[in-house]
Amino acid sequence: MHKLLPFAISSLLAAPAMATDLTIKIEVPRLNVAEYHRPYVAVWIERPDQTLAGNLAIWYDLKKRDNEGAKWLKDLRQWWRRSGRDLQMPVDGISGATRTVGEHTLSFSGEKGVLAKLPAGEYQLIVEAAREGGGREVLKVPFQWASKGEQNAKAQGMNELGLVSISVK
Repeated sequence: MHKLLPFAISSLLAAPAMATDLTIKIEVPRLNVAEYHRPYVAVWIERPDQTLAGNLAIWYDLKKRDNEGAKWLKDLRQWWRRSGRDLQMPVDGISGATRTVGEHTLSFSGEKGVLAKLPAGEYQLIVEAAREGGGREVLKVPFQWASKGEQNAKAQGMNELGLVSISVK
């Protein structure tokens, strides 16, 4: 029996890890407008039937007194209907301040949070942006969760969002 033990341990050590990680890049474009306001942005995952699988990030104006910035979250209409109205903002680990112009990277480990409970299958990453005095835009990026190998996908925004890309490893 002792002779089999080292073989069993080496087999376990050689097995590939099953954890899957998700990296998202979101571009906030520079807009040529008289009065620029940073966009509110919601990032979440939907199942094929368009039900919420989980929230990943919500960017909104945290600096307003008495959490006043939260009242404008309903301008993120799709997200608001799916889950926003049921949340008490701020949400630890999900909500944060609006972002400046440029590319922003979000990284998530499949070992914790929403992704730890996500069964393998097809999903969509949804990124919705709304800006005071501006427009609203929603991008959808389909992806396969917990599939073999690395996959990359992207969607190009037209106004409120630039390039949104996703990498699943």
